[in-house]
Amino acid sequence: MTTQLPFSDEPPECVNESGSWCQYVFNVTHNEWLAASAHWLVAKPLRILMILVIAFLIRYLARRVIDRLTRATGERTPTLLRPLKERAPQALGVLVSERRAQRARTIGSVLKSIVSFVVFGLAFILILGELGLNLGPIVASAGIVGIALGFGAQNLVKDFLSGMFMMLEDQYGVGDVVDVGEASGTVEAVGLRVTTLRDVNGTVWYVRNGEILRVGNSSQGFAVAVVDLPVAHGTDVAEATEILDRVVREATDAKPMSDDVLEPPEILGVEKVAAEGITLRATVKVRPGRQWATQRALRAKLMAAFEDAGIQAPLTRLLPPPQGA
Repeated sequence: MTTQLPFSDEPPECVNESGSWCQYVFNVTHNEWLAASAHWLVAKPLRILMILVIAFLIRYLARRVIDRLTRATGERTPTLLRPLKERAPQALGVLVSERRAQRARTIGSVLKSIVSFVVFGLAFILILGELGLNLGPIVASAGIVGIALGFGAQNLVKDFLSGMFMMLEDQYGVGDVVDVGEASGTVEAVGLRVTTLRDVNGTVWYVRNGEILRVGNSSQGFAVAVVDLPVAHGTDVAEATEILDRVVREATDAKPMSDDVLEPPEILGVEKVAAEGITLRATVKVRPGRQWATQRALRAKLMAAFEDAGIQAPLTRLLPPPQGA
C-alpha cells in the first residue's frame, strides 16, 4: 500500500502550455509552486502596472494639451477661449490680460480635474477586473454613495455649476464693476465657488456663485454718464439749458475727456420739477467704467459755470433769512 505525498513530484499541467508564464517561470526557477502561481505573481501585477503606466501617461499628455490651450502670452487670447464669447471691455487695459488668464486658468483647472477623474476611474475599474472582483455591487454602491454625497453637498455642486457657466459665458471678470445684490464693487478674483469683490469703502466681499441670482455689470459694452444739476425755482430754464449744453460739449470735445466719449452728449433739459427745485439732465455715452469720472468732471465744470452766470442752487432759496435782516 502506497501513501500519496502532499506535494506531487509531477510538474503542473500549465508547464506544457507553450509561451505561458507558467512554463517560463518553471524553466527559470524549476519551482512547481512558483510556476503554478505565475499568473498571480507575474502576469496580473504586470498588467496592473501597465494599466497604471498608461493611465499616468494619458493624464500627463492631456494636462499638457490643456496647459497649451489655456496659456496666455502677452495680449494673445488663450486658444481655449477663442471659441467662447468674451465681453471684456478694452477700457480695463492691462486688466484684460489678467482677466483672460484667470478665466483660462480656472477653466483649465476644471478640465484637468475631469480628465484625472475619468482616467483614474477607468484605471481603477480595469484593475478591479484584473483582480477578479465582481464590479456590479461596487458600481451600485458607488452610485448610492454618489447620490448621498450629491444631496449632502448640493450647495457646493450648485456653486460649482454656477461658477462654470459664469466662466463660459463671461458674465463678469477681473476689473469689472458689478452689483450682485447684497454686495457691489470691483471684481478682484473669480473662482468656481466664490467671487471676490471690493466695494468703494475697501471692504472685501466673498460671494458664493450659487447665491447670485442677478448680476448688474457696469463694465460691458458702454456706459452712460448721467449728470443731474438742480437749480432753484424762478431760474431762467432756457439760459440754464444753454449753459448746460455749451459746457458739456466743450468739456467732452477737449482732452482728456474726449478719449472716453463714444458719442456726442445729449442735453435732455428739465428732468424733474420738485418742491425744492428744478433738475436739469445731460447724458454722455462713454467707455465702460469711465462714467463716474466723467460725471464728476462735468458736474464740477457745470457748477462753476452756473455760479459765474448767477444761477442759484435750490439750497440757497430754501435757507431762512438771517435774524434781524
